[in-house]
Amino acid sequence: MCGIVGYVGALNATQRILSGLQRLEYRGYDSAGIAIHNNDCIQICRDVGKLSNLKSRIRDYPIYGNLGIGHTRWATHGEPSEHNAHPHVSMHGDFVVVHNGIVENYLDLRNQLQTDGVIFQSETDTEVIVQLIEKFAQEDTKRDITESTRLAVQKIKGAHAIVVMSRHQPDTLIAVRIGNAGGVTIGLGENENYIASDISAIVEHTRNMIFLQSHQIATITATHYTVQTIDAKPVTPEIRHIDWNPVSVAKGEYRHFMLKEIYEQPQSITNSISGRIDFETQQVNLPDLNLTASDAKQLERMITVACGTSYYSGLVGKFYIEKFARLNVEVDYGSEYRYRDPILNNKSAVLAITQSGETVDTLSAMEEARDKGATLWSIVNNIGSQAMHISDGHITMNAGPEIGVASTKAFTTSLVDQLLLSLYLGQLRGTLSTKQRTQAIHDIAKLPDLIGKALDQNDAILELAHELYHAKNFLYIGRGINYPIALEGALKLKEISYIHAEGYPAGEMKHGPIALIDEQLPVLAIAPKDSLYEKMISQIEQAKARGGIVIAVATEGDQIIEEKADYVIYVPKSPALLNPIVNVISLQLLAYHIAVLRGADVDQPRNLAKSVTVE
Repeated sequence: MCGIVGYVGALNATQRILSGLQRLEYRGYDSAGIAIHNNDCIQICRDVGKLSNLKSRIRDYPIYGNLGIGHTRWATHGEPSEHNAHPHVSMHGDFVVVHNGIVENYLDLRNQLQTDGVIFQSETDTEVIVQLIEKFAQEDTKRDITESTRLAVQKIKGAHAIVVMSRHQPDTLIAVRIGNAGGVTIGLGENENYIASDISAIVEHTRNMIFLQSHQIATITATHYTVQTIDAKPVTPEIRHIDWNPVSVAKGEYRHFMLKEIYEQPQSITNSISGRIDFETQQVNLPDLNLTASDAKQLERMITVACGTSYYSGLVGKFYIEKFARLNVEVDYGSEYRYRDPILNNKSAVLAITQSGETVDTLSAMEEARDKGATLWSIVNNIGSQAMHISDGHITMNAGPEIGVASTKAFTTSLVDQLLLSLYLGQLRGTLSTKQRTQAIHDIAKLPDLIGKALDQNDAILELAHELYHAKNFLYIGRGINYPIALEGALKLKEISYIHAEGYPAGEMKHGPIALIDEQLPVLAIAPKDSLYEKMISQIEQAKARGGIVIAVATEGDQIIEEKADYVIYVPKSPALLNPIVNVISLQLLAYHIAVLRGADVDQPRNLAKSVTVE
């Protein structure tokens, strides 16, 4: 994940920032940079690759100052390169920015700024932010860095974490959080203050933290800070004291790792997109798949093998790959695949999905596929794992460490990876039209923000959990591409709350499960406004007619469903293919809150392990 560190105080900012960035290396990145205020100018040093490369350059050409910001970057817009690395500086050198997130409307803003005479130095979406800030500052010389930043961020779309410094205010840093693109933490010290995207970067210097909330902007000096909303309304933030122990530090502001990982999904999805989509040329590239157009066109079928949550991910991926790559896809349990004589040849591709890359059943299925001459791919989170090692090509989830046993962010990143795979295969096979590809990439750019908006429903979902946590059974239903999400939602609930839950295709409800429905059974229906909406309404009515307690996951603004269901969890309106990724967030939160209310061990549920390395 992209990392941010900022410092203002009396000490050398360079060393404080570099040491903080080093503690964020585990998040993954492809370039790094630092900006330091020094004698009325801002010195910037950036480099591609590991942080050690940047440190080496700074050793050769030292930078000193008491104010600065640093960043580790996963490329989204623009290839990994020195000129695309953060921090980014405005055209006249007055402002510098580091940023996590995707500026959804960056092309429109870039074109507008270029029309106004702004010259860009990078291909990134981030640079439009710093150019906007300078533009607003130049329009009115009375505007300070806070006001110019506040006006600029109102122009950008998406979820963001942003830190800004100005050549003309050598004692001030600005931090902004919009949505859930990643955390923004302010560390309060003695005559020094810090900003970081994760408390692990700064906790050795201070344990007193402010966690900036969405749509808040903070102005920070060495001895003072103020927080206000983006609309300039004053805020009195809560100061939290973080206990000094590794587990507490890793959890940060969250009670459990699972909740932290649920909230990390806008950033983990951004990381999984990073470097794989060129938003200007509208192309997808997966170089680690090691696939040529000729090889892709020769494929006749694909088999996805996986276990548990990853199996349900594969069921969603089947929709993506068949739609865009026009390749027949079968999805099979890794634990069962090798116990029959599967039909495979050199025109077959086998895709293994495994968070750990060490799941023995999935590895055994992969070995079976290799023995039969199939092309072997893997989607993994654990870099260097066995699944990656034995594959012909791979896609890394880039989700970052997932500590909670019940998978959350590895599930959603694997969905994104399969969507990217479907587009990439479609490009190579010639089955994907330019219009389809452009629309899909346009939609994917919105995904981190959509996830952030789904997370905004947390309080309402907690309230609902209080109504439901005494239930002994649940039925989850969905249709089409959302049927696998019903399966995944039921799995999450049973994994961490120990409530029996069953996922079922809604159209099959009358072929058995309808016999279970009575006034004691909660029925969770995934019913976004898509092509199957009317059919889901019919299923909801059938459940209500038999006394069931109906909870609907529905599109924001849907008033009809309020008349049909007992409870409604609203999700933001999303493109149909993104619905599964957005909808599952609510189900993760519901399972989490029900489990907490029941006193269950959320992070380490009984009888389960993170990596299943025995059969």
